[in-house]
Amino acid sequence: MDARTKAYRDSGYVSLPQFIPREVTIAFLARMQHDLAAQGLSFDRFSQQGPLLTRAAPELYSHHYRPLMNLHWGMTPIVTELVGLPLLPSYAYFRLYHEGDICKVHGDRLSCEHSLSLTLAYSDDKPWALELSPVAIDKPYERADLQFRPDEKASGVAMEAGDAVLYQGVHHHHGRTTPNPNRWSAHAFLHWVARDGPYADNAFDGQPVPETVTL
Repeated sequence: MDARTKAYRDSGYVSLPQFIPREVTIAFLARMQHDLAAQGLSFDRFSQQGPLLTRAAPELYSHHYRPLMNLHWGMTPIVTELVGLPLLPSYAYFRLYHEGDICKVHGDRLSCEHSLSLTLAYSDDKPWALELSPVAIDKPYERADLQFRPDEKASGVAMEAGDAVLYQGVHHHHGRTTPNPNRWSAHAFLHWVARDGPYADNAFDGQPVPETVTL
């Protein structure tokens, strides 16, 4: 068994430094901004307030921006190899955090059985940690806490542009409780479910898949 797969199964997460070249992630962000500007849009157009945030942040889902869907679906083989199970994509989204932002401690919905947090870019190149608990829970429960409990033994994984963390979003609580030290930071969150697992009906975010076309 690959050492990364073993770490993922034992701890519920594994760090993936230099998962994608930083030149690629920065170029992806620049292309996204360019494509939005061509439509007269900016990231702020997609700001929304969620229960895990202390203030609104821009979020863009893959069904809004197809290149993000292509990135997500295209990563399925490598993430399948890392997890050690056949996977299908569920959904993906982009979020832009501002200076001082946090993400409250939480567990994810069932579509996030296997999740990848990918750092695209920082304005000031100051790594910002994703914090995760190695303590597994049987099923997710609703929470949006400012801090982890001591018994959760959470630790942070600092990421630079191009770095990622693969984690079991449903069964391991996570968050960013230390305020963002950058003026802004850009991240992609990509999620999968096991093809033959208990959450398989969340594949493609529960949307019907078109029938195969014979040409």
